[in-house]
Amino acid sequence: MTASGALDTSTPTAGSAALDPFRASRWRRGRTTVSREKIVEAASDRILRRMGLAVGIAGMIVAIVELPDIADQSEFVSGPGASLVVGMALGWFPVLAVVSFTMGRRAIRVVAGVAAVSYLAALVTIPFIYAVPLIDITSVWMYRVLALGVLAAVLAWRPALATGYLLVAAATAALANRYVVPDATVLSLIGDFARAAGLCALFLWCCIFALAAAARVDRESVIASRRAASVAGAAARDRERARFAALIHDGVLSTLLDASRAGAESPVLRGQAERTLEQLDECRGTNTEPDLLDAQSAIGFLRSAVYEVNPGIRFTASRWAGLDDLRLPVHAAGTIAAALAEAARNSLRHATVVGRTVQRTVTVTISAGGIRVVFRDDGTGFDLDRVPADRLGVSVSILGRMRQLAGGAGFVESQPGEGTTVTLVWGGDG
Repeated sequence: MTASGALDTSTPTAGSAALDPFRASRWRRGRTTVSREKIVEAASDRILRRMGLAVGIAGMIVAIVELPDIADQSEFVSGPGASLVVGMALGWFPVLAVVSFTMGRRAIRVVAGVAAVSYLAALVTIPFIYAVPLIDITSVWMYRVLALGVLAAVLAWRPALATGYLLVAAATAALANRYVVPDATVLSLIGDFARAAGLCALFLWCCIFALAAAARVDRESVIASRRAASVAGAAARDRERARFAALIHDGVLSTLLDASRAGAESPVLRGQAERTLEQLDECRGTNTEPDLLDAQSAIGFLRSAVYEVNPGIRFTASRWAGLDDLRLPVHAAGTIAAALAEAARNSLRHATVVGRTVQRTVTVTISAGGIRVVFRDDGTGFDLDRVPADRLGVSVSILGRMRQLAGGAGFVESQPGEGTTVTLVWGGDG
């Protein structure tokens, strides 16, 4: 990894020195708090987690409630067949409850899918396990709790596949009753299928509607957040441009005009030039900058800068709950945005690979009052040690900018054929 001054000198630079307290405070605190803080979950993930937990607990409750009927019907089975059916039908639901409480979306879907398939497999085995009709019963116990398998299928798969599962499982449960219930008829078979499919369809619709509503909430939230962040970022950029335009007009151009009229020896002109230089220096500092961006505005500011270069670059952002109290000065946001835009332009110019599309991503992470921006591509890459001295895009436009920013630092990682990663960090404590 090459730090912000590594392309210019081998000695530590001010930017790299500024990074040490940044790492030792803000980002280190953020990392050590990860075990206690969770990334804010999307609404669809929260709904899936809660539904998985509810279905898992329901499976355990069903096992307790149906235990007397399970025991009665098991009297007609010799060997471990009955226990095998119970384990296949209900054994995965406690696992689903635990996974829904402790793990993520993918694990919940996988376990729910296994539970649904296992339940269906248990239904298929019923005619073989219960080889003779059961006495004094109206239905096998698994028929009455078919909704468990359907709910697991809804959690695991798309609505169309879950609906297909419902039809297959209802038909299988009706056929199982046909084999084990005395004096079953074709009419009773049709009735069993209709009752099972109708009841489970209600559960299916409710769950699909809840998941779809959560997905809509996520989409609208992302759209609203992006719109608000884009507006805030654009407003901040406009304020910055207006401030610099006013300074150029009122200070620089006025000084140059007076110099052309009065000559270089005028005391008034000399004082005006000194004040203008002081104002330019203040614009580079942090003490007199009144405009601060919060986390959402900073994300929108950087997203706008990236999309101005190329809207096809993938942009993602994450914020740690309780640790995203960012107050980023506009001038610092401008510096980071300029360095990020230059990294994107360099990638578009030099990272092209013949015969395939180069993937470019920007990841912004905000944590504990600091910001970390990572630009990656999987393009041609290059050897940092062989960058010509007259190539200023990396050493000046990216790393040099970040080195001059108080509390900021930049890094570049690249190898020929392995793509390039540019990391920009800033910490509010300097």
